[in-house]
Amino acid sequence: MKALLLAAACTGALVLASPARVEAHEIGTTRVSAVFHNDRRYEVEIVTDAAALLEKLDIVAGQETEPKTDLAPAALGARLAALEEVFRGRVLLAFDGVADRPAIGFEVAPPADAVSPPSATIRLTGDVPPTARTVTWTYSWTFASYALSMRLSKMTTPVTEWLDGGQTSAALSLLALPPAPSRLATIWRYIALGFTHIVPHGLDHMLFVVGIFLLSRRLRSVLWQVSAFTLAHSITLALSIYGVVAMPSAIVEPLIALSIAYVAIENLFQTELRPWRIALVFAFGLLHGLGFAGALTEVGLPRGEYLTALTAFNVGVEAGQLAVIAAALVLVGRHASDYASYRRRVVVPVSMLIAGAAVYWTVERVGF
Repeated sequence: MKALLLAAACTGALVLASPARVEAHEIGTTRVSAVFHNDRRYEVEIVTDAAALLEKLDIVAGQETEPKTDLAPAALGARLAALEEVFRGRVLLAFDGVADRPAIGFEVAPPADAVSPPSATIRLTGDVPPTARTVTWTYSWTFASYALSMRLSKMTTPVTEWLDGGQTSAALSLLALPPAPSRLATIWRYIALGFTHIVPHGLDHMLFVVGIFLLSRRLRSVLWQVSAFTLAHSITLALSIYGVVAMPSAIVEPLIALSIAYVAIENLFQTELRPWRIALVFAFGLLHGLGFAGALTEVGLPRGEYLTALTAFNVGVEAGQLAVIAAALVLVGRHASDYASYRRRVVVPVSMLIAGAAVYWTVERVGF
């Protein structure tokens, strides 16, 4: 029980003290695409969070790291360009194992909405060596998984590979494209993406699941709520991916934060599962499904495997949620047998921390 309280306290402190926004979709912040033209020219385009990238560059360069979110796009772009040599230190484009030195250009666009970060587009250009037969790519300025899309010309279908930050890609033949990944490989990749979207990157989703768990000691009560949440977010996730429904993230993200706050606050006044709670959790699941769809849209779905990837991603999300519930059960354990003590020492303080974090996110995501 003490471990649960300590973990919750640390989580609340980190959330409230952090100057960075905690978004509901962390896995789509970086994308890389590369084109190798028939005239032996190449272009690589990296799209990423400008403020987060500058923060990392400043740390590596040993410079002071004042908040970056208030900088104008032009100022962010200028700062990034000034740290070009630092940036090169963790980017590697190699032909036949030999590193190339491309020209680099930085552009920063304003945020798309009130809750999105400014976006940096970094373009690397150069010439493919005349005798080069293969090319590999390494990018170490992100800690999360990202999609690398490579093609031999603008007329060919790209090959997409999922990489972790710092991981080197498979060698791409400059003579012919490799075969597309198997269906099994696609399934495992999107299950992993769905899981990591919850654990460890989806702190807000994790707190929502913990809020559901805290209402009652009965596992049946938890399963009813999780089932309603799962059904709801599966519906909106599928409808959003196929373009049937859509809602701006500027609306979705604050509402997701409010849903977390509501569940936590209700835990302070309710001790048993009520019918309206299941209905509300279902409604909140519809919102969270729109958030999941935003993440999946950013990272993309493989052509011809939309349904496979969508299903696998959803399975990964469910696995992540069940992992959170399992961890909560282990932490609480037999201490929940004394309900009065459990409620006083665990349910009330942890729910208050979750509510405080969620209100903070709501205000932040609205843009105040």
